[in-house]
Amino acid sequence: MNHTPHPELTGRCYLVGAGPGDPELLTIKALKAIQSATLLLVDDLVTDEIVAMASPTARVIRVGKRGGCISTPQEFIERLMLMAVREGEIVVRLKGGDPFIFGRGGEEAEHLRAAGVHVEVINGITSGLAAPSSLGISLTHREHAHGVVLVTGHAGHGNEGVNWREIGHMAQRAKLTLVIYMGVSSAREIESGLLAGGLDAQTPAALISNASKQKQTHVIAELGQLADTLKESGLGSPCVFVIGDVVRTGDPAALFGDGSYFRVAERESISSPAWR
Repeated sequence: MNHTPHPELTGRCYLVGAGPGDPELLTIKALKAIQSATLLLVDDLVTDEIVAMASPTARVIRVGKRGGCISTPQEFIERLMLMAVREGEIVVRLKGGDPFIFGRGGEEAEHLRAAGVHVEVINGITSGLAAPSSLGISLTHREHAHGVVLVTGHAGHGNEGVNWREIGHMAQRAKLTLVIYMGVSSAREIESGLLAGGLDAQTPAALISNASKQKQTHVIAELGQLADTLKESGLGSPCVFVIGDVVRTGDPAALFGDGSYFRVAERESISSPAWR
């Protein structure tokens, strides 16, 4: 298939990662694209502070997409982007986190390229990195994790669900950190599957909501109590689960110092020998 940019398409299109929410985590290149846009198509998780960086003459259209809520159809978003480029607009598709990590950026880029539109992707900091970093947790660690797996807890319509047993087996065997996006509604299934795959019930987990934003909250639990802890804490979406021994390396002041609800069996502190 010929994806050469069409000479009649005079506009431009950018897929821009807005990062996890904190405006100071926005890249300089992303800021420049936002400021140059004549049309911004903005996802639900992008903060108002970031949208406010756009030109006052730019049109802003909210095309929110969040699991369990009424969402703008993906096909409509793609048609709108293509139509705007054909009309000469500078289109910025502004997405939370990174466009190519559970942001459907790949689908949108394919659609536009197939129509002859050149797409520039501007990366953003994904919440799967910002969330653990805010608690001093390193996703990889020479003593605790040889790698990291990013996985969605929310399968698309018509797709088979994630094989959590296989994911758990792989993580246990290869000593990997698991970072799970959009897992709130599947917490019970995630917990049971990972345990069935061989992960220890006492594997530590950090559950972080609204990473990097002022309203960020988190809870700490053991894998065997993940679903119950999540339910009791009232933590909601957007939420990232970080599961693995690297949670033990987190900053105790950040993990427990603010009085955040936590449940780690009957232990009162991450300084417990069992945690170190």
